[in-house]
Amino acid sequence: MKPTDPTPRRSLLAAVLATTLLVVAACGSSDDSGDDATGSGETAAAGADADDGTDAPDAAGTETDGGGSGDESTSTDDGAPPAADAEPVTSLTGSDYVGDYTLVDEGFGTMTTVTIDGGTRTIETNALPDHDTGEFPNAGNPNAITAQDLTWEFPVEAAFTGAATEVRTTGVAVNGVKFEPGTAETVTCSSGETYRIEALQELYDLGLDFNNAHVQPTGEYHYHGISGLLVDAYDDDEDLVHIGFAADGYLMYYSKSGAYESSYVLSDGARAGTGCVASGPAGDDEFDLAGTTPDGTYTSDFVYTDGAGDLDACNGATIDGQYAYIVTDAYPYVSRCLNGEVSGAGVGGPPPGADGDAAGAPGQGGPGQGGAAPDLSEAAAALGVTEDELLAVLPGPGADLTEAAATLGVSVEELMALLPAPGGAPAGR
Repeated sequence: MKPTDPTPRRSLLAAVLATTLLVVAACGSSDDSGDDATGSGETAAAGADADDGTDAPDAAGTETDGGGSGDESTSTDDGAPPAADAEPVTSLTGSDYVGDYTLVDEGFGTMTTVTIDGGTRTIETNALPDHDTGEFPNAGNPNAITAQDLTWEFPVEAAFTGAATEVRTTGVAVNGVKFEPGTAETVTCSSGETYRIEALQELYDLGLDFNNAHVQPTGEYHYHGISGLLVDAYDDDEDLVHIGFAADGYLMYYSKSGAYESSYVLSDGARAGTGCVASGPAGDDEFDLAGTTPDGTYTSDFVYTDGAGDLDACNGATIDGQYAYIVTDAYPYVSRCLNGEVSGAGVGGPPPGADGDAAGAPGQGGPGQGGAAPDLSEAAAALGVTEDELLAVLPGPGADLTEAAATLGVSVEELMALLPAPGGAPAGR
């Protein structure tokens, strides 16, 4: 699965294309280059019914006209997805964005095409958001937003497995911008502990903007949490707003009223660790974490507690008979694991360096918490150095690899190919 060029939209020009093309409009502003967006433009969305697609149910659980006539993807022979513990305060509604559609925003440069064929939803996008963004590069993120050439392929009919699978890329927003909630920034302690730094925290500056998003070294803009502008753009006056597609085929929603609460809570146990150092732009000063209180700075500060909220460990629930993921204002913000069948490079697997064994396990922190440092053993062996020597020369997240490559006697391209994280950089996204 690879992302392509999405065309995000602010207030949207939405369209449903059957034989006739209806265009409903909205406007937004951004810089064509994807840097600090200040211009204004319109987004046009053209949607067509897809023979193989499935629709989100309306309030009564019936299908709408936005897509094809496939079966609802709520369960399989492997078992049915769990329902929310509490009575739903809100319900799923129809969406114009479950069938074929195209988004084009000339002001922001967004271009996204979604097609359904043979049970596969293909998203081709340039990954440029269709709304305002913060200024990039910035002090915490040295990367500029650039157009991508990406293609994602997700199933239309999700197959619920009941076994959570850690993912790095949870899914893709309706506008083509991906959701990637985890980071690769860590704090490593000489006493043996490793803590993964959360994107949405106040201690370390990872350069996120007001959309809870920032930019990878490749120039790809991506969300770590909910974007109010994304919600505004696709708001259809219902509480649950369809904002994206999860990699396993289920849909992603945001509840404007906060009707569905996460089941993660802060751990009540003190942290351990002495002689700790943060990776990347977080700094090189040594400090101790021993005895400090979990406050949400690190992924392992959170513990999944069944029944503490309305959502399961993957931030999902069955609503109106259909399983869906809810993006929340509280941790995990965006699902770190998926309960449907998942396949595809760049989607399956935890964030770089995450500890897959603990992912999603109740009482052991959140999915993709990253209890270990990035596995650089293969890269170190190929380069003829130790892992410690490799770590010593690698720059911080998003930094240029030229100097490190020269030190190691290889080209930047060779180094990027050897490193485990997408785009060749082991540090945070």
